[in-house]
Amino acid sequence: MNTLSSVIRLHDDDDVAIARNALTAGTVLTELDGLTVRADIPAAHKIALRPIEAGSIVRRYGQTIGFATQRIEPGEHVHVHNVSMGDFERDYAFGADVRPVEAASTPVTFQGFRRADGQVATRNYIGVISTVNCSATVSKMVAQHFSAPGRLDAYPNVDGVVPITHSFGCCIDHNGEGIQQLRRTINGFVKHPNFAGVLVIGLGCEANQMGAMFMTGGIETGPMMVPLVMQEQGGTQKTVDAAIKAIDQMLPVANQAQREPLPISHLNIALQCGGSDGYSGITANPALGAAVDLLVAHGGTAILSETPEIYGAEHLLTRRAISRDVGEKIVERIHWWEAYAEREKGSIDNNPTPGNKAGGLTTILEKSLGAVAKSGSTPLMGVYRYAEPVDTHGLVFMDAPGYDPMGATGQIASGANLVVFTTGRGSCFGAKPAPSIKVATNTPMFNRMRDDMDINCGDIMEGHATVRQKGEEIFRAIVEVASGVKSKSEALGVGNEEFVPWMIGAQM
Repeated sequence: MNTLSSVIRLHDDDDVAIARNALTAGTVLTELDGLTVRADIPAAHKIALRPIEAGSIVRRYGQTIGFATQRIEPGEHVHVHNVSMGDFERDYAFGADVRPVEAASTPVTFQGFRRADGQVATRNYIGVISTVNCSATVSKMVAQHFSAPGRLDAYPNVDGVVPITHSFGCCIDHNGEGIQQLRRTINGFVKHPNFAGVLVIGLGCEANQMGAMFMTGGIETGPMMVPLVMQEQGGTQKTVDAAIKAIDQMLPVANQAQREPLPISHLNIALQCGGSDGYSGITANPALGAAVDLLVAHGGTAILSETPEIYGAEHLLTRRAISRDVGEKIVERIHWWEAYAEREKGSIDNNPTPGNKAGGLTTILEKSLGAVAKSGSTPLMGVYRYAEPVDTHGLVFMDAPGYDPMGATGQIASGANLVVFTTGRGSCFGAKPAPSIKVATNTPMFNRMRDDMDINCGDIMEGHATVRQKGEEIFRAIVEVASGVKSKSEALGVGNEEFVPWMIGAQM
């Protein structure tokens, strides 16, 4: 990357370039054959490289990001005022770009916890999980008891007691798809390897009955999986007292867990991006993709998610699908979301938030093309519904909305034991029980938010590092954090409020 250039052109077919820094009207860009900037253009936003007629495709990454709503002259700012969504054909070419994965020549291990059932953990928590909103406060009160200074000093191998609470669980069809998905999500957390022990607290009269939930998840109760029902215990305080007593008995057992060297193949990484900007698809996302390629070469698993944020770029995934059946599952999910948006009188293009647009992203097509870069280049091995257990290694996709906490909740329920989250605007995020690594797309934001950001990929823009080098840095950070090093969000205590199940179906 030419560090003297004021703009970045990502593909020979592109109609636009990306401003490396803010461009002032009247500036002559000698690197673009004397192109004159016609209007002030913020950093990370797009400048037209050639005339674009009204109705014509606008390309970035060599791909369609939208259609001109008016004639755009060379040097003009290209954004929401002159570009919008439109229908276009995608070439799904199922499996056309599948390439064999070359296994890593040198094995890499991390220090993890091996559970009795064969699962492997990156953290050693005890969870307090509510079945319904009505038991959420009690669950938080129990966790707060154990967060008092010195309360866990006798148990150095226990990372903490985590409340997993939500606002759902009742006034919904007892047998419908909505409650089935909620139960699948909660069960995924109950069985998550990062919990050495779990306490499940219900009210008693809710639609999400504990017995039915356990039955669908094949969950058995015991000393390290204790159910409590508030109406049977005698109310709030008695349930809190019983919960504290149960956890006091779990702690010595949980404290016996010891880290040991384990293969990277046991790592399952949730891929997330939020608060994206025009640099996301140039720096942090492709760097994370390079890290994913390394992870997969070592036998690990990565879960790409957020279906509305692959919209318009799904053909790049179908071309890497290991089979036509896997590729068609992606297409089926895209069609479901199109129908869903139409039914709700919404638009998938509403996904870029005001912050995304302020950061230079114009349409969901542009955002999606950058988001897919997180997936690297290895074959797509499977496609899963929200919170379904992932039962294969390599790159997979899980259906979810584009809301980051909701997507991450499903990925963790599916088995992710670590999260890597890229951001350009500065999302502050954690997702217990899985540690979260935050990756910044640009240096100014990284410098402003050093307490929240773990890695800066802005040095790619500045020409001081390559995508491959930053991918290796992210991979090393994955190994270190999986081995117990605290991420920035963990040091801040972020992660107790990010359990957000995707609720579907009518609330009655």
